[in-house]
Amino acid sequence: MSSGIGDILSVECAEIDVSVSSKKKLLEYLGQQISRQLPASTADDIFERLLNRERLGSTGIGEGIAIPHCRLPACDKAFGVLLRLEQAIDYDAIDRQPVDLVFALLVPEEATDEHLQVLSMLARNFSEAEFRQALRNAPDSKQLYQRALKAI
Repeated sequence: MSSGIGDILSVECAEIDVSVSSKKKLLEYLGQQISRQLPASTADDIFERLLNRERLGSTGIGEGIAIPHCRLPACDKAFGVLLRLEQAIDYDAIDRQPVDLVFALLVPEEATDEHLQVLSMLARNFSEAEFRQALRNAPDSKQLYQRALKAI
């Protein structure tokens, strides 16, 4: 079981000033980034899985946060990507606010309990205003990663 953000996020998977113009473009970008880290999966497959999950209901949880997630057969452990967008985008979030912080989560196909526990941990952390502000104020990708590790 992953116990913290450090277990699922690497410094290479934290980025600031990501420029995307829409939710669809964001999911495409995530597909490309994740496929570089998980070469057994294609960018198109990852994009489709993230998109299919969004069709069930938006993963925009409010306060400018989105946690797109899906199961991935080629994934052997929970894996995350943290992005701070250059400009907030419309994401159909629960509070109708645009999204500027994104934590994409991929889990193995059979990892139901782990999936829910990691999502719960992420939602708990992102509900803290101090945590969100620290990420929004990070001067570079390395600091974004370091600040994410300070999550509870």
